[in-house]
Amino acid sequence: MLTTDSMSLLWLTYLGLSLVILVTGYLGLAFLPRVLRLPLTWAVAGILWVPTRFRLPLVEEGEFYTGMAPAVVVAAVAFLERNGSVLMSSALLVAAGAGLGIALGLLQWRMLLPAGDYTHIDDDNSNGRDGRDGGKSREPRERREPMIG
Repeated sequence: MLTTDSMSLLWLTYLGLSLVILVTGYLGLAFLPRVLRLPLTWAVAGILWVPTRFRLPLVEEGEFYTGMAPAVVVAAVAFLERNGSVLMSSALLVAAGAGLGIALGLLQWRMLLPAGDYTHIDDDNSNGRDGRDGGKSREPRERREPMIG
């Protein structure tokens, strides 16, 4: 059962808290354009969500506890314990998660671009004014389809 297994409850709590961090971080970066905001948020998600194995010595000699934990937590503990080999492997996983997150963020940004979001020059009126009063036109323009051939 979910409530009796403390590890699954711990992972579920970690997932929930990391989602809260990611959503508030994304909303906090609203001043940035989407092309920067999405990869940055996904990089943090990659850092938070990459798991790795760890091994802790127990009190009795020769016994160890082995389990799974987020790689960033394992890297932080290895840094504090000055354990270079564990730090190197978990830091590489953290970097790989950040890189994968950046790639996913750029892919998501590219997929969310509207189809007509390409820069074009209007042949009739390149300054964007309708010519009547010198201001911007409030009437919608007639859509012109491209002519091929």
